[in-house]
Amino acid sequence: MPHARIEAITNYNGVSYKPCVEIGERTSFGQNLHMICCKELIIGKDVTFSANIYIADVAHEYKNIGENILMQPLIVKPTHIGDNCFIGYGAVIHPGVKLGKQCIVGSNAVVLAGEYSDYSVLAGVPAKIIKRYDANINDWIKL
Repeated sequence: MPHARIEAITNYNGVSYKPCVEIGERTSFGQNLHMICCKELIIGKDVTFSANIYIADVAHEYKNIGENILMQPLIVKPTHIGDNCFIGYGAVIHPGVKLGKQCIVGSNAVVLAGEYSDYSVLAGVPAKIIKRYDANINDWIKL
């Protein structure tokens, strides 16, 4: 869709990176995608991204008081999105997120670094798991 911005950063403030972006088969992106990679951004197959999505494996450090954030070191953490996930409108996926297969991320959710198990529904700011599929009863359970 229009206005996709996919950045593979190979050098920042004199530090070299080897970015690897992998996108699985039949994955689709809505308009206004912003994706940034310094090390490892892996997206599974059959993933659907709505519009206005931000996803990255990198963020700016902010510890040095009085120093512009753009001059500070980068924080790089691999980010993985599992097969068959759905990422809702306006979602933000931070560095270090590992979504299991068939997860759903609600609209405008902000997903922070962490591992989220298969068949989870995440919502909120910061995002939390609000439902999980239970194979024993073949149904989604509210948490």
